Amino acid sequence: MNRQTMDNEAPVNNNGNSFHGLLPAEQHKRILRKRHAAEFRFKMYGIAAVLVSILLLATLLLTIGVNGYSAFQQTYMKLDLTLDANDIPADDLAHANYQGVVKSSLRKMFPDVSGRRELRKLYSLVSSGAAFQLRDKVLDDPGLVGQTISLWVPADDDVDMYMKGHLDESVPADQRRLNPDQVEWINKLRAEDRIEKRFNTTLFTAGDSREPELAGIWGATVGSFYTLVVTLLLSFPIGVAAATYLEEFAPTNRWTDFIEVNINNLAAVPSIVFGLLGLAVFLNFFGLPRSAPLVGGLVLTLMTLPTIIISSRAAIKAVPPSIREAALGIGSSKMQTVLNHVLPLALPGILTGTIIGMAQALGETAPLLMIGMVAFIVDIPGGFTDPSTVLPVQIYLWSDSPERAFLERTSAAIMVLLAFLIAMNAVAILLRKRFERQW
Repeated sequence: MNRQTMDNEAPVNNNGNSFHGLLPAEQHKRILRKRHAAEFRFKMYGIAAVLVSILLLATLLLTIGVNGYSAFQQTYMKLDLTLDANDIPADDLAHANYQGVVKSSLRKMFPDVSGRRELRKLYSLVSSGAAFQLRDKVLDDPGLVGQTISLWVPADDDVDMYMKGHLDESVPADQRRLNPDQVEWINKLRAEDRIEKRFNTTLFTAGDSREPELAGIWGATVGSFYTLVVTLLLSFPIGVAAATYLEEFAPTNRWTDFIEVNINNLAAVPSIVFGLLGLAVFLNFFGLPRSAPLVGGLVLTLMTLPTIIISSRAAIKAVPPSIREAALGIGSSKMQTVLNHVLPLALPGILTGTIIGMAQALGETAPLLMIGMVAFIVDIPGGFTDPSTVLPVQIYLWSDSPERAFLERTSAAIMVLLAFLIAMNAVAILLRKRFERQW
């Protein structure tokens, strides 16, 4: 019923009799104004809901950005390191006391500092990773032994937080992460241009670490990659084959109706249930390794299959029957019709549903926690059965860490994960626009 017809509709009284021709003009206008006001309020409610949604999304993104942008920078200190041949024997470069060389450099820079406690505070300005950085540099060029070199090494996370202005100055001096002497030493290094902030390459090239200044997301990124490869290789062919059979070949009876209802219900099952299934079947029954991308991919395949089957069936059903009838009319078999005509035309919709399902799998955490992918993994995984973690679990681990520096790294990892998800959804949109056909 169009609007004009609705506006001209005659109202009725309590007995159901029409007032058409009897209603005064003023009363008719009042009813119209009331109806138009209701429509206007409904429209405003919709606009308000959209604005609130945009405001909440902007608040979320702004909060993540404000907390995480500083993680893309890291504070470094410039040390003058004397590589004495007595401290670094040429026949055992890998096991020399590089930490002692770093401490010796700090003592030379601050000769007035004495006492065991004061020296320990001085040594804590530099990250424990400085010794490993120096060792790698000497191993790459053994000719440095016997020389004095200048090397930029990562500062401790508390120094990094101070340089970024994240330490609360209102806290009493005896409760601060850096005492006044350490702040004075940092300011002296800053005056001598020996301390500065640089782009944090460690965040993108290193694995996890207990030290925030040495922690990175590369290990979790590689683990996510292997897990998604397993998920894609299993869920895409199985999901498309199941959808094709159910839509094109399966007879219509009670069993197919039962299967369809259960597939639709599986799409709404909480993801942690799939994790419990993976724990019982893949780990306890088949004995597959824990914390491995292979098991993670199998669990995510179970979770992604209903999404791919449902979207693939919708794409196959959208192909016009005339395509099938024309193919059968020129002598094609049922299988040839499906493989050569229906599936190629339905492929854009199938790919779109698959990418959306994979993007959902990339952000899942709960099912992976059940199979042990929450473990602290430092090394970069080299295969599908190596212990590893994934980006959402890495974010979960960092968010639970007490150090203030892990808070900004948590937000930075969330931004990287959101960038992956936006990229995957952008690919889905481009594929749909590129291959979509209108019938």
